[in-house]
Amino acid sequence: MAHRTRKRRLLGIGVTALATGTVLATTSLPAAHAETTAAGASVTVRPDPSYKQEKFEGWGTSLVWFANATGDYPPAIREKLAKLLFGDDGLALNIARYNIGGGNAPDVKDYLRAGGAVEGWWKAPAGTTREDVDWWDADDPADWNKNADATQRWWVDRIKKDITHWETFSNSPPWFMTESGYVSGNFDAGKDQLKTESVDDFAKYLVGATERLEKAHGIKVDTLDPFNEPNTNYWGTKLGPDGEPVGGRQEGAHMGPELQQKVLRALGPTLEKSRTDAGISAMDETNPGTFATNWNSYPQEVRDLVEQMNVHTYGTGQRTTVRDLAKAADKPLWMSEVEGDWGDGQSFTDMRPGLGLAQRMVDDLRELEPRAWVFWQPVEDYDNMKPGGESAKGGNWGEIQLPFSCTSEDTLETCPIYTNTKFDTARNFTHYIKPGDRLIKTDDTSSTAAVSRKGDAATVVHVNSTAEARDVTLDLSKFGHVSSRATVTPVVTSADGKLARQKAVRVTGKQATVTVPAQSVTSFLVKGVSGVAKDAAELQEGHTYRLTGVQSGKDLAIAADGKSLVIRSADAADPSGRQWQLDRIGRSTDNRTRYAFTAAGGEKRLAIRDGALVAEPAEGRPDSAAQWIMSTTGDGTWTLVNAATGQLPDVSGQATNDGAGVGVWPPNSGPNQRWKVTDVTGDAAPDNDGSQAD
Repeated sequence: MAHRTRKRRLLGIGVTALATGTVLATTSLPAAHAETTAAGASVTVRPDPSYKQEKFEGWGTSLVWFANATGDYPPAIREKLAKLLFGDDGLALNIARYNIGGGNAPDVKDYLRAGGAVEGWWKAPAGTTREDVDWWDADDPADWNKNADATQRWWVDRIKKDITHWETFSNSPPWFMTESGYVSGNFDAGKDQLKTESVDDFAKYLVGATERLEKAHGIKVDTLDPFNEPNTNYWGTKLGPDGEPVGGRQEGAHMGPELQQKVLRALGPTLEKSRTDAGISAMDETNPGTFATNWNSYPQEVRDLVEQMNVHTYGTGQRTTVRDLAKAADKPLWMSEVEGDWGDGQSFTDMRPGLGLAQRMVDDLRELEPRAWVFWQPVEDYDNMKPGGESAKGGNWGEIQLPFSCTSEDTLETCPIYTNTKFDTARNFTHYIKPGDRLIKTDDTSSTAAVSRKGDAATVVHVNSTAEARDVTLDLSKFGHVSSRATVTPVVTSADGKLARQKAVRVTGKQATVTVPAQSVTSFLVKGVSGVAKDAAELQEGHTYRLTGVQSGKDLAIAADGKSLVIRSADAADPSGRQWQLDRIGRSTDNRTRYAFTAAGGEKRLAIRDGALVAEPAEGRPDSAAQWIMSTTGDGTWTLVNAATGQLPDVSGQATNDGAGVGVWPPNSGPNQRWKVTDVTGDAAPDNDGSQAD
């Protein structure tokens, strides 16, 4: 969890809204005034159900600090918080991540941030100090505190009827398993913190706490993640002149890829012998690029231990890399944590934080294709975020804020709960894209879309971050059936109102146009659509395509040797060796469907053999080495993920010259791995062997 004030990112969009007012119940909504003007040009959004993801598991949160801080608050305060987070009118979350605390030694005075000192599940003998590190025995019940962590666990009991997926995770091992002797990290933040001789004990600790949590609360934990942003230099302990710790202020532990592998190798068999059915999720890395570095270092037997891939998006590059890694591994992928500042300091009415969060959600769903999207913690410490706190202008981390210093004597008046515009805009997603829905492709980078669980309705969420009103046209022509009574109902969050439901607009000619206000997030609720239009998909069974490199502008072609692959300039007069017939493998129709590419003429097909991209004889049913999973962000370009190796066709050295070789490489989101797909069905056929001269 990259959540320190010093790491706060000001991701403002340069627009400031006025104070809230009242939304008019019409389909043409008044634009909010703003300090900065920006183009509000009309936008057409085409939701495309031909490219749909697997069933969405839902929206979630880590419990951690806010649950630890508030679990013993007066009932009225806790109940209001619970309804804001998990109630139907609140964020309506259905996924919860329970933090297994590490815990400092009994003689260490608390120096962690408010809520950060999550109690460990160990029970130390009387008189134990930081220097005592050899006393704990996972098999001795006396060394376990079954009553640990009462405040976070109050929340477990309160919300368990709302939760459909539980995950346990760790920020740090207990102090006695660490190199520094403190849960806030090594003295050198770039060095491994878990002692290698404690790896097995750490696995037993995580599993033992998970078992005890399940038994005590009658819940079933689905996944266990032993790491949190492990391959970073975020987590370091600092000592003051008196030798006492003064920072960092939260639990954290650096574990490089090699140590991660040791932990996973220990955790797998420990879970197998346990009473919990939880599988391993990993590795909750801070951004997709570092996740890919870690994952690519894992040998196959370690990857096989991981049932679910978890990544954070505190960095936004290489989302598509992790998307394709997950498809190659055939594992579910979660965006398991993010939060941040958008705008300029603390405000509960400024629309910039809400717009920034909403665009981050759109980008994550569009590029990463996650099965779930999880907040870090929607509840933050108001005392830390208010102006005059750690930052002069305060911060807008969290969708909900209240002091983490309230007592049993406080009331909602003396311990007030605030919500900001991030809370408002997040609900445009969490209320209308529900568990069981399927996210689908759109061609607009400011929109995300989903079809309902039953397939008889759709939702489009659109972010207008500009300073002007905007006409948004929904083109529904890619649905197989658009009823003559189909409607679109806008639900608008802006400076003038929250989730303001407008009058339904009739769909005519498979389109509907609605004017949305400046600085707004709108959920378009579409009724009367279903299925997939026959010609909707960019990839059509049995059609023939040119694959043109995004970076090179040249076509993927069979070389003169009839086996290797090169790039070639387009040549309408001689298309031989550069046209590819696409055939679907199996009956799948989601974003992990597999295809075979056969050179027009039918004698050669695309495959990876012995580490090379080849055009091999098209004999028999294609095995996994000749099967490809296609990925797109909706921009008309695609990556081809090999089902056997997980590698992608990659123009070697990002070359652009005719005849440059095309090899294979792990996903890296580079333009030399993306291909524009052009339908050339019916164009001239190649020569009889599918090859062409150099």
